[in-house]
Amino acid sequence: MTLEEILSVRPEPGQPRTYTFPSFTRTVLPSGMQVLVVQIPGRPLVSANLIVRRGASDEPADLAGATVLMARAMTEGTERYPGVELIEAAERLGATLGVDANWDGFVASVDVAASRLPAALALLAELVEHPTFPEADVARLREERLNDLLQVKADPRRRVDQAFTSTIYAAGSPYGRPAAGDEQTVPGLTPDALRRVHRTIQDPSRTALVVGGDITAADVLRAIGASVDLVPTPANLPADPSVGAPTVASGVDHPIVRFYHRPGAVQTELRIGHVGLPRRTPDFYAVQVMGAILGGLFNSRLQMNLREDKGYTYGIGAGFDMRRAAGPFSVRTAVQTPATVPSISETLSELRRIRETEVTPAELAAARDYLIGVFPLRFETPGAVVGALGGLYVQGLPDDELTRYRAAVDAVSVADVHKAARDHIHIDRLAIVAVGDFDTVGADLEAAGFGELEVIREELPTEIAEGGEVDE
Repeated sequence: MTLEEILSVRPEPGQPRTYTFPSFTRTVLPSGMQVLVVQIPGRPLVSANLIVRRGASDEPADLAGATVLMARAMTEGTERYPGVELIEAAERLGATLGVDANWDGFVASVDVAASRLPAALALLAELVEHPTFPEADVARLREERLNDLLQVKADPRRRVDQAFTSTIYAAGSPYGRPAAGDEQTVPGLTPDALRRVHRTIQDPSRTALVVGGDITAADVLRAIGASVDLVPTPANLPADPSVGAPTVASGVDHPIVRFYHRPGAVQTELRIGHVGLPRRTPDFYAVQVMGAILGGLFNSRLQMNLREDKGYTYGIGAGFDMRRAAGPFSVRTAVQTPATVPSISETLSELRRIRETEVTPAELAAARDYLIGVFPLRFETPGAVVGALGGLYVQGLPDDELTRYRAAVDAVSVADVHKAARDHIHIDRLAIVAVGDFDTVGADLEAAGFGELEVIREELPTEIAEGGEVDE
C-alpha cells in the first residue's frame, strides 16, 4: 500500500463528546469559611481539600520559602499525633494526607472512603490547626532545600528557569524569587518563622473546604460536625494580610540577552519571554487559543518550525503561566549548541508572525478542538474536580467558569486570536536567557544583535560538578 493510500484511509478526528462540568453547592459557615461540595455518583473515594487564599507570593521577602517549607513540615507531626503517629492515624482510616503550597495558595488534602469522612476531616483539622514543626525535622527539610539549590545551579534546565524569572521581574517582585526560598532566606527559616507564617493562613474568611465524591452537601456538613470552624481566627492574626493579587513589576524595558556560560555544553537551554498576564484577564480564552497555536500543541507553529522543519530541538513549547498577578510568558526549549543563534532567530520570527498576521482557520479549528476535546479528560477523578474548584476559589473566578469553558473556547475567532497576540506578546521587551557554551556561540550571538548582552560565568557547586553527589 502506498503512502497516499494509507493517508486516504487514515481515521479522521471525531467530534468532541458532550460534557458538562459537575454542578456544586456552596455554603458559607458563620466563621466565613466556605464549603463547596460536588457530588460525583459512583465515586466512593472522596477527595477533600482545605484551601487558603494565601501563598508564597504573600509572604515577606525575608521569609521567602517559608510557606512552602511550612507545608512540607506540617506532616511531620501535630500536638495530638507527634511524628509518624500522624501518618499511622491516616493509615488506620485508609486515608491519604497531603499538604502543598504554591504562589497563590495553601492546600491540605485528604482522600478517604465516604464512610470515614467525619474522622478524616477531624484529622485534617488537627493537621492544619496544630502542627508542631519539630526542630530536627525542620532542620532536615531546610538542609534538603539548600541541597536542592545546589542542584539548581548544576542543572541547566532548572538554572535557566530560575534565571529567567529573576531577569524578567523587577527586584522586590515576589515572582522573581524562588517560591521555596533561596540561599539567603532558607537558613533563617526556623520553626518560629514557620509558626509565624502558619498563623497567617488561619483565617476562615480566606478559606474554603472543597469536597468531591459520591456524597451530598448535607453529608459533608454533618461530617464537619463539631469541627465546623476548621480554621478558627486566632487573636494574633496580622492586621493587614494581603488577600488580593501581589504587586509585581517587570524588570525589562528593552530586549536583553543574559547568557550563563557552561564550558563544553552540548546543548543550550533557552527561555524567551517577559512578564505575562494574571488569570483574571478579560480575554483569557483568546489567549488560551493563541498560546496553543503558538506553542501549546504538538503541531504548533514553534514545534513545526524548530523541530519538524529545522531539526534544532526535540521539543519546544510556549505559553502564559497565569496566577493571581501577572505570571511569566515564556518560550521554553533546549537546542543543539550550534543551533543556539538560529533557534533564537526563528523563535523571534514566530513571535513576530503571530502578532503581525492572522492565524489560519485550520489552525484556529485545531487549537479549539484540542482544548475542547481534552477538557473532560482533566476531570476524570474526584481529586481533579476538587482541585479545579479550588482554583476557582483561589483566583476569585465565577462559579460558572468551568461550565462555560468549552463554549467560550469555541466562540474564539481569528480576530480574537490576532488581538490577543498583538496585546500580550511584546517583542520590544523580550528577555532571552540561556545556559550553554558561550565560547562556542558567543561571536554569532553578538553579531545577531538580539539585545543588550550580559555573560555570566559562574562556578558550579564542587560536589556536584566533580562527582554528582547530590541527585535531582
